[in-house]
Amino acid sequence: MRDVTTQTLKELQNVSNNIRNICIMAHVDHGKTTLTDNLLASNGIISKRIAGKLRYMDSRHDEQLRGITMKSSAISLVHPIANEIGEADKYLINLIDSPGHVDFSGEVSTAVRLCDGAVILVDAVEGVCPQTNAVIRQAWLEGIQSVLVINKIDRLITELKLQPLEAYHRINQVLEQVNAITGSLFSAHMHEQTGSNTPAARSESTKGATNQSSSNCSSGTEPTTVEFFDWSVETSDDSHLYYSPPLGNVVFASAYHGWGFTIGQFAKIVSEKIGASVSALNATLWGDYYIDSKRKRILRGAQSKAKKPLFVQCVLENIWSVYEAVIIRRDDERIRRITESLGIKIQEREGRPSDTQGHIRALLGQWLPLSNSILSMVCRKLPSPLELSEGRIERLLCNRNQRLDQYGCETRQLADFLKTSNAGLNTPVVAFIAKLVSVDRQSLPGNQKVRLGPEELARLREELRRRKGESLNSSENHSNLNHPPINKEGEPIKLEESESDTVFIGFGRVFSGTIRKGQKIYVLHNKHSPKSSDDVTVDPPRLKHVDEIEVDDLYILMGKELVLVASVPAGNIFGIGGLGDLVLKSCTLSSSLACPSFRSLDNTGSAPILRVAIEPMRASDMPRLVQGMKLLNQSDPCLQVLVQETGEHVLVTAGEVHLERCLLDLRERFAKIDIVPSAPMVPFRETIITPPRVDMVNQLITGVNTTYTQIPGQTITTETEPMANPLPEGVITIQTPNKQCSLQMRAMPLPDDVTRLLSDNADTLKALDRNLPHGVNQRLKRNEETQLNAATLEKILNLRGSIVEAFRNSPLPWGPDVVSRIWSFGPRGCGPNLLVNAMPDYQRPSVWPGSHDDGLLFRELDNSVVNGFQLAAVSGPLCEEPVIGVAFLVDGWRIAGDAVAPETGREQPISSGKRRSLGNAEMVPLVDEDDRSETSSIMDSYEKDNNKTEKISTHVDLGMLSGQLISTVKECCRRCMQAQPLRLVAAMYTCNIQATADVLGKLYAVLNKRQGRILSDTMLEGSSIFNISAILPVAESLGFADEIRKRTSGLANPQLEFTHWETIESDPYWVPTTDEELRHFGEKADSENQAARYRDSVRRRKGLSVEEKLVEHGEKQRTLKRNK
Repeated sequence: MRDVTTQTLKELQNVSNNIRNICIMAHVDHGKTTLTDNLLASNGIISKRIAGKLRYMDSRHDEQLRGITMKSSAISLVHPIANEIGEADKYLINLIDSPGHVDFSGEVSTAVRLCDGAVILVDAVEGVCPQTNAVIRQAWLEGIQSVLVINKIDRLITELKLQPLEAYHRINQVLEQVNAITGSLFSAHMHEQTGSNTPAARSESTKGATNQSSSNCSSGTEPTTVEFFDWSVETSDDSHLYYSPPLGNVVFASAYHGWGFTIGQFAKIVSEKIGASVSALNATLWGDYYIDSKRKRILRGAQSKAKKPLFVQCVLENIWSVYEAVIIRRDDERIRRITESLGIKIQEREGRPSDTQGHIRALLGQWLPLSNSILSMVCRKLPSPLELSEGRIERLLCNRNQRLDQYGCETRQLADFLKTSNAGLNTPVVAFIAKLVSVDRQSLPGNQKVRLGPEELARLREELRRRKGESLNSSENHSNLNHPPINKEGEPIKLEESESDTVFIGFGRVFSGTIRKGQKIYVLHNKHSPKSSDDVTVDPPRLKHVDEIEVDDLYILMGKELVLVASVPAGNIFGIGGLGDLVLKSCTLSSSLACPSFRSLDNTGSAPILRVAIEPMRASDMPRLVQGMKLLNQSDPCLQVLVQETGEHVLVTAGEVHLERCLLDLRERFAKIDIVPSAPMVPFRETIITPPRVDMVNQLITGVNTTYTQIPGQTITTETEPMANPLPEGVITIQTPNKQCSLQMRAMPLPDDVTRLLSDNADTLKALDRNLPHGVNQRLKRNEETQLNAATLEKILNLRGSIVEAFRNSPLPWGPDVVSRIWSFGPRGCGPNLLVNAMPDYQRPSVWPGSHDDGLLFRELDNSVVNGFQLAAVSGPLCEEPVIGVAFLVDGWRIAGDAVAPETGREQPISSGKRRSLGNAEMVPLVDEDDRSETSSIMDSYEKDNNKTEKISTHVDLGMLSGQLISTVKECCRRCMQAQPLRLVAAMYTCNIQATADVLGKLYAVLNKRQGRILSDTMLEGSSIFNISAILPVAESLGFADEIRKRTSGLANPQLEFTHWETIESDPYWVPTTDEELRHFGEKADSENQAARYRDSVRRRKGLSVEEKLVEHGEKQRTLKRNK
């Protein structure tokens, strides 16, 4: 029976100082749900005997079947702690159990956003695993405090058979690994704050010391370097960040056996035996201390003097003796003495010799209860909702490129309410909904079946008899005996057949004010931002990203159960109904329009990479499939649902386990139809490389192949009209179909560091693309003021400095001013490809802010060249996949003289500035410097009436020429890539496996079969377990986990996380040509070309032409007949 009533939970929700919002995070199978079971048993929600076996928070059938958590779920607990005067203060602990599998890292993001603290579990045997590193980093980035639990110490005794001293060194090693991660995060944060590690900052400091301008740096002039060292990291106090047992933020535990302790708990136990003070033992019980029995003093230097550390002598040896008496060498007499000395009573059914696990759980669970250790540490070491830091509030309210001081006064006042977690009546309500949880309609509190007592059952029987008699006496209703069901009061229940069986409950937290049922409140979607005072006073229907609703039912989340409440004050985690029709994944609720929407959740784990097209088994079920996919998309924060140009409905998932769960939910819960999923679709990228120096048999290539790569189904032609200068190698010349415009372009592979910088800073490039100055971005609205804040401007300048340094370190001859001549980024204005202006006689304004480009003007059709480049970057020539790591250099751009057609009687705006010329064509700038901010497109400049106009006798037919130029630039970019060695870029998983030595051979065989590559294989100290790190193509990962488990008999379980893109070395069009290649590979190249196989599979899936021979050796068919 539960020890805590609903009324107690409602009362504790109003005491903000005694509320703790925590989440439990760890690597998969490190014991999160087992630990949660022990905490639930302390509140009487489940029995202590089944704690660790029931897995109460895993409410899904597939979670129980697989033994892993797939959904974050919350529950409220109560824990009393004695205060200074001896009374018990009750604390309300809102606990969230999060998944540990890398495929469900988005669920961890939702849990971290709603909490103030985290409990991080680490397996004492496996140590720090990749997902452990990820969750520590996630907690750091979100700005929440954490405590550490070193779990599964029982495995050191029963499995590894370690002695207490060996176990101490193993535990100390795990603790150092965790602190090393925290230290690296702190160091990176300090370097980011000071800016001392960025190339831009170094160049700025150098520039300040040498009084040189940025133009001198871009021209290649080597400035005088100044040696300096930033001592801010050395002097910063970071002692509070680390996990240290004397500080009380570390628990040593065995969740399966239900025991755990802190140093402070054992200090009280040991002080009674040796007579030392509790404070002295608390400081010396962990570390290099030992007891000098002669002098009866605690001294330092146990390791140097070969003495047993105090932790081993007073703590571990006692626990080891209990395990030895109960499990390793059963000794009933010794068990009896131990229980008597500890004052513990073991029931007869718990002390049966046949159930040693239950016996050790009962003995140590009473002596060192795990729930008391964990919950006491949470209440003492983790903050309450009243202790929100200013840095975290700014991260919640502001996007990456914004700061809190850029908002108005009302928004800054809301930040003060969030900081104090004010729940007053007049305080504005601010709540964040992290995700939507799908529940069955019948499981809602108002729809659940109620158990009736004897009197109510008798009353209902009489009511049914009366109705049956009335129906028999009535001739009109003699055939209608099936009455609708009745409720507890005997009234018929109205059933709506049109209602869906699934409803969505918002899973969130109140940060300010008190939300009440029936209250009017605004739903602020992710793009809402009160940039001006008009956004605060305008009517909500006129705002794009705001909806107004009346608050529906409010709930306290108790695992798979929901408890109805009338209101929820600030600082509490809650559930809310009625958001399913308005919210896609997450939103912000507020009673004030001055509140900006909270920053969207960051998925720091595995990004969605695996795609599957879905279609119904019967075409008539397509509407149900569309509705089911919509519901599935709302319920899963990690999922993406797309409708491609071909009309296919596509699910984008994080991995194979995530894909299986989504297909199961779609088939059995949301759509409830038979579906036909396609084979998983894996994305690729296309790039070019520098011409290789050796062939496939490592023979030096003497000649240079300047021919084009022939793409199946395409004919490559080049225009022969010469430009003013002779063509360098790899330069493509092409003309528009009307022969009025010609281009010269070439493609070069970007340095790897530049590609990485552009990929990692996509958000910064988006901000740059939205705020391009001087009308470069033609999509900006007229008269729209776009300004970059100081933080975003600093990021852009740092990025530019990093790119300059990366180009300077490249072996290819890029030139000193290549960064300042960047024309555009692509695709979509923020991708890892560049369009570079290499024409010396066309000086256009720079894309970088703060450049000195006064007097520089744009020439006609400038934006058409950019649009053509964007289209070419989206689909490459190999298999129509996006391009990565390619720079397209425009060496020449000529507009013929007959492109200007005479037309009289029409006025056109022309610039009063100086005209520029390129070749024989005269460039007329369309806008001057005063009109740049008012120009939204080239066509608008011809349609608008402008005072600066004059009669001219010619004009350029921009409509036709612009479209032809776009397609011509796209085709020219594709041909430039074909003139270089083409390569496919594959998505790669990082694979981490822990396995014993006897299955390593089978594991390596599976990896080699699937084109995997071993990075490291290290043995964990003190065990026979190997930690293998490898990389594996995503295209080869389908069924990889199942095959590993089958081949190793379940002893190895891989964790796959998408981390990077990698260029496939083999040429997709390679065939053996030289004598050495023919002798080595054979005439048909019997070894499979991996790149060609990937290319053909993608082209075949997209319906593109594929060169393949159906019959290679055709022979005449003959029938052999037996001679009779």
